[in-house]
Amino acid sequence: MSEDNQYSDIADIQDSRKLSAVWLVPFVALIIGLWFIYYQWSNQGPMISIAFEHAEGLEAGKTKIKAREVDIGLVKSIKLKPDLSGVVITAQMSKEAEDMLTENTEFWIVTPRVSLNGISGMSTLLSGPYINMEPSLEGKAETDFDARNEPPVTPIGTPGLHITLNSNDEFAYEKGDAVVYKGLKVGEFEDIYFNLEERIVYYNVFIKAPYHQLITKNTRFWNVSGVKFKLGANGLEVQTGSVETLLTNGVTFDVPKGMPLGQQITERDYFDIYPDYQSASDQRYKHGVKFALMIDDTVRGLKVGAPVEYRGLVVGKVLEINPEIYAKQLVMDNNYSIPVIIEIQPGRVQQDDSPEGVAILEKQTLAEIKRGMRATLETGNLITGALYVDIDIYPEMDAPDSISSFNGFTVIPTVPEEIGQIAEKMNQVLNKINQLPLEEFAKNANELLTDLSRTAKALQHTSQQADKHIIAEMGNTLTELNVLLKDYQHGSNTNSEIIRTMKSVQQALDEFQPLLKQLNRAPNSLVFPSAAREEIEPTREK
Repeated sequence: MSEDNQYSDIADIQDSRKLSAVWLVPFVALIIGLWFIYYQWSNQGPMISIAFEHAEGLEAGKTKIKAREVDIGLVKSIKLKPDLSGVVITAQMSKEAEDMLTENTEFWIVTPRVSLNGISGMSTLLSGPYINMEPSLEGKAETDFDARNEPPVTPIGTPGLHITLNSNDEFAYEKGDAVVYKGLKVGEFEDIYFNLEERIVYYNVFIKAPYHQLITKNTRFWNVSGVKFKLGANGLEVQTGSVETLLTNGVTFDVPKGMPLGQQITERDYFDIYPDYQSASDQRYKHGVKFALMIDDTVRGLKVGAPVEYRGLVVGKVLEINPEIYAKQLVMDNNYSIPVIIEIQPGRVQQDDSPEGVAILEKQTLAEIKRGMRATLETGNLITGALYVDIDIYPEMDAPDSISSFNGFTVIPTVPEEIGQIAEKMNQVLNKINQLPLEEFAKNANELLTDLSRTAKALQHTSQQADKHIIAEMGNTLTELNVLLKDYQHGSNTNSEIIRTMKSVQQALDEFQPLLKQLNRAPNSLVFPSAAREEIEPTREK
C-alpha cells in the first residue's frame, strides 16, 4: 500500500470563526430584559417614606397607595422607628404621582370608620386597608411625610375659607362638629390645639363656599350646643340650635344687630367663641365708664355680668362684686359696705363708643348724681332671686354735699329696693304691734268673752221659759176658739138665733119696700103730700 492511500481516510479539520444562530435567542432576551429594566426605571416614580403611629393592616408588597381610588404606589417595606415611637414605611410611587408629592400632600390609612359624619371605608372589609393620598400641587417637592392619624374633615382644594376659633370657656368641640348659619350647616371643625402657655383651646374651622363670603371683621361666633336653660334676672330663657347641634356640639355666627357688616375676610383670621348671642352682641361696645356702688344690704342673687338698667333700658353690666384688691376693711365689720363695680357704656346711651363718648358720659353722670341719680338692687326674678342694678332719678332726694369715690371710681349713691322698703315698713309696723299691751288686751278680751258666755246662757234659759209660756197660752186660745166655733155649728142655739134674726131683718125690709118705691117716684111726697093716687095693680085679662 502506498503512503498516499494510507492517509486518504483521515478527516480534514479546519477552525470555524462564525457564531451559531442559537446564541441569538439569549441575546435578544437580554436586550428585551434590559429594555424592560430601562422602561421600568424611566417610568417609575420616586421612593418615599411615610411615618405612621402604627402599621395595623399594612403589608409590604401588598398594601397599595391610592389617590381618588386610583393606584399610584405600593408599600415596599415596613420598619420600626429607632425610638419605637411609630413605624416608617417605604413606598414606590408611580411616575404620574411625582408632581403631586409636595409638602402639603397628606397620607392616612383607610379602614372602616363610623363617626358623626357617617360611615366610611366599608370597601376595605374585603380588600383590606390601604393608604390614601390627598395630593397637592402647591409647595415644594417632598419625599418624607408624616401621616395623619385620621382622615381630614375637608378635602384639600375644597373651595371655602379656613379660620381659627378660640375659647377659654368650659365648652369643647370635636372634629366634625357643625358650624351653623340660620339652621344650615355651612362648615365643620377640623383640628383642635390646646395652648398650654395661654391655656386656650384653638379650633381650625372650615367654612364652605359660598357661605365663606358671610365672614367679615364684625362677625361674631357663639355656642349653640344642645339645649340651654338660663334662669336670670330676665326670667327663663331656652336656647337651641339646629337638630344636629341638639345631639352634638356646634357654633353659629352672624353680625350683631346695629353693627355694620364690615370688611369681608379672605384669608385665615382669628375669632372668639362666646357663650351666647347676647355676650357676642355686647362685645361691640369697646368703651365704658366704671362706677362704684356701696351696698349696705345683701348682694345675694347679684352675679357678675348682671345688667345695669336705667328705667328698664340696659346701659351697662356688673363687672365685680366685692373685689378683694379694693377691700380695705374687714368684711365682718358692722359698718362694712360691699363694693360693687359696674360699667356704663356710652354706646348704649346714644353716645359715641369712643374716648370722647366716655368723657361726655362721665360729666353727664356727675351732673345727674347732683340731681338725684341713685342706684338700687332690684329683684329681676322672684323664682331665682336674681338681682340687677337699676339706676333712676329721684328728684325728692337731696343733693349730696360731695361726690365720693372708691379706689378712683366715682360712687353712685344707693337707696334700698322697693321690696326692701316694704319689708322695712312692715318691720316698723310689727315693732309697733309688739309695743302694744297685748297681755292686758288679752285679759280684757278673756273677761269679755266670759261675760258674753254668761249672757248667752241666760238668754238661752229665758228663751226656754218663754217657749213654754207661749205654748201654754196658745193651747188655751185654741181651746176657747174651738168652743166658740162649736156654738156657731148647724143646729146649735146660736146658729138658730142668727137665722131668726136674719128672717126678721128680711121681713122689715119687705115692709119698707112700698115706702122706698114712693120715694123713688116722688122724693118730696113726705114733705108735700099730693092727692092720693090709686095704685093700679095688674090683673089678668078676663
